[in-house]
Amino acid sequence: MRLVGDHGTVHALTTRLYHEDSYLRRFDATVTAITTLGDKPAIVLDRTVFYPEAGGQLGDRGTLAGVSVIDTQDHEGAIVHVLAGAPTVAIGATVTGELDWARRRQHMAQHTAQHLLSGTLLDRAAAPTASARLGESALTIDVARDRIPDAELAAAEDLANDLIDDDLAIRSWFPDAAELAAIKLRRDPKVAADIRVVAIGDFDFSPCGGTHCARTSQLGAIRIVNTERYKGMTRVTFTAARRGRSELFTRDQVLRGLATQFSCSPAEVPAAVDKLRRDAAAADATNTAMRNRLADALLASFTGSGQVVAEIPGDIELARSVGGKLVTAGRDALLGLRVDDGMQVVLFRAAGSTLDCGALFKQLSAKYGGRGGGKADRAEGKLATQIADWPAAIAELI
Repeated sequence: MRLVGDHGTVHALTTRLYHEDSYLRRFDATVTAITTLGDKPAIVLDRTVFYPEAGGQLGDRGTLAGVSVIDTQDHEGAIVHVLAGAPTVAIGATVTGELDWARRRQHMAQHTAQHLLSGTLLDRAAAPTASARLGESALTIDVARDRIPDAELAAAEDLANDLIDDDLAIRSWFPDAAELAAIKLRRDPKVAADIRVVAIGDFDFSPCGGTHCARTSQLGAIRIVNTERYKGMTRVTFTAARRGRSELFTRDQVLRGLATQFSCSPAEVPAAVDKLRRDAAAADATNTAMRNRLADALLASFTGSGQVVAEIPGDIELARSVGGKLVTAGRDALLGLRVDDGMQVVLFRAAGSTLDCGALFKQLSAKYGGRGGGKADRAEGKLATQIADWPAAIAELI
């Protein structure tokens, strides 16, 4: 982090009011420095409820003296409040700050959910947490185990939700050295002094300086939505609390919409989709067989020998099929297919031919407009203009 143009005591430690009360939303504080973070104005206060980005949790937002706080960062123990506009206060002034509470409430819940799920993944899947990221678009935990069986992931998720239902109390405090030594922490602290511990009932004890809920019931539910291999570990994507409700409600709406279209219950949608997939595969097989028969019929209509220049009906797959059969028969295929907004072009060269398909398509595209291309032996594309006499248009160019 680079602070520039600072005035005041930037390096003075900021008292973190959220350590004592994560539910404090509004506060008064004294401005100790006015500075700039990157190209944004910022101020430092003697105390704050704004949590700075750390430990995988994003920084808080809100307002200070009526100016929007768009980010919060830690600079050597001083909490820097990044503003949307220039501050209207001076050093030494008292300002009132207020959190974006909906954002903070969700951040507290998903941070607590991460602690809880990390604990249950260790307990049920022997998967210790290596890192976590609680971002705007996804909540992830990277655990130091590869290829975790689905049954173990489900067991970890079930235990987490059981502990939510148990409405366990969550406590955060700074134990003294003797008490800390007696606590079995899930992971080692990242600092050597002033270690803050967050306890979820008697289930999970972790060193953490972040904001957390007061009880597990405030998480609502935890759902693992995806897992993937990542750098020899497993990345677990999850959701919880209001964010989880929103995502699950949206999926429920999508599922119910599909059920209406399929005229079935939501639980029957997978079977309906499977049937649709089988029907589509059968239709594709039928279409392929019919396309081959039509291609054979068109091939028979091209009497004589040598190069075939023709406009054909159907679709691009039929043109490719006909082109392939002509090349197998030792004949160049220069085929055009009329479509609503131009011409599809398929150019194939037979073995022993001197035709340059790529060069020919470039000539067509230069004259009629279009996109596509290829190599000497094969080129495809679409022209922007319908050509009334395809054989004549080709004859002008070769």
